Amino acid sequence: MGSPAAFLRTCPPGGQPGIFGPIGACLSQAVQTSTLPSARQTQTNKMIQNKRNAGFTLIELMIVVAIIAIIAAVALPKLMSARISANENAAIATLRSIAAAQQQVQASTAIDTDADGGGEYGFFGELAGSMPLRVFNGPGVAPILGAAPVDNLNPPFLATAFGNVIPDAAAEGVVERQGYYFKIFLPGVTALGVTPGVGEAGAGGATAGDLAAWGSANCEILWACYAWPVDCEKTGIRAFFINQEGDVIAYDNRDQAYEALAVATTPTFGAAYDNTLNNNSMEESLGLAVMGLTSNDGNTWTQVGN
Repeated sequence: MGSPAAFLRTCPPGGQPGIFGPIGACLSQAVQTSTLPSARQTQTNKMIQNKRNAGFTLIELMIVVAIIAIIAAVALPKLMSARISANENAAIATLRSIAAAQQQVQASTAIDTDADGGGEYGFFGELAGSMPLRVFNGPGVAPILGAAPVDNLNPPFLATAFGNVIPDAAAEGVVERQGYYFKIFLPGVTALGVTPGVGEAGAGGATAGDLAAWGSANCEILWACYAWPVDCEKTGIRAFFINQEGDVIAYDNRDQAYEALAVATTPTFGAAYDNTLNNNSMEESLGLAVMGLTSNDGNTWTQVGN
């Protein structure tokens, strides 16, 4: 090891003898010196700390964005398809609910504008109890609108939400439900073998001006309702129809013939009926392609399965 004097000469400057003498002082100074971080270690630690505080790099962010874009490209079309399918199924179910409500109001004779004991079908405002019913006004006299609230249907046969009737471009009433519009037509008076369809008032219920030409007897046996998408290819695609027969039929509507509330894209009352006689009458058969018939609108209507 050498002499104590030689060992002391190896101690760093400032070493002072302690209680263990010069050797203890030197060892204490050596331990203190060994615990101090080197310059290289200090620089490394700073680099690690700076990297931790720097966040994501541009490349990392680009990778994350690319992954999200791929997932969205795969998921969004399926989500849109599922939404359209759900809305179409809901529209079919709604039409069947409307048909059930029409059967109930007809069987109850709540509407009997010619007082012959035969119940008649109604509009949305009447079925939902939001507007007064049509009422008898005397023999040989046109019916009139009843007075609210005494002549409002209570309890209603449709949910009160169906009473929120809005006007279309023709100022006739429609109801919007889950991405679809619904429109009821009731028959007018038959003339020259033609039974026209009468739309609902823009605010719901019957229109006072239509009552003079009201087909009371026809309303005991005929009614029709169409359903079409609010925004084709977004809220739905197919258009649907139901009448007193209770069967739902559909048109694929891939050409977007029916959507929104414009006059040109809203179904007329005779759109789905057979045009063999070319008379656009509610008493005609349905223009089903499977029966070899052609509809008034020229589109291919097919029956919807249960």
